[in-house]
Amino acid sequence: MLPTVLRCVRPISTSLALSRPVAHFRPHMDPDQSRPVERSITTKLTDKLKPDHLEVHNESHMHAVPPGSESHFRVLVVSSQFDGLPLIQRHRLVNEALKEELSSCVHALAIQAKTPEQWGSNPSLAKSPPCMGGSRGDHTVEEKLKAGRE
Repeated sequence: MLPTVLRCVRPISTSLALSRPVAHFRPHMDPDQSRPVERSITTKLTDKLKPDHLEVHNESHMHAVPPGSESHFRVLVVSSQFDGLPLIQRHRLVNEALKEELSSCVHALAIQAKTPEQWGSNPSLAKSPPCMGGSRGDHTVEEKLKAGRE
């Protein structure tokens, strides 16, 4: 469990661009090596769903978590494997591919799962709502994260 927790938080010193929440995946481009959870999400969705288009957005900076965290994500997956499936089934495929991350360090995952036809007629990603505070009132969150690093 401890190695899983450690993957979720990077030291502040390695966090160069907290305002850069977007990581577009292109088959010829490796995901950022300094973001292990983001890299794992990208790799697993690519392997499992063979997407025509994939975007993985780390939205942790928008929430009450320490800088460098990888806990809140939004994904846009466009795959022909979604053809004929209702939205709930598409989400289940994404959740199944990411079950390890969802059971450990990913606190929130927003999913947009589109068919190539849907993407062709509406190539957009929905915006995330602002954080409502969630754990802002829980002063033990930072202590818990520190304990996980020790």
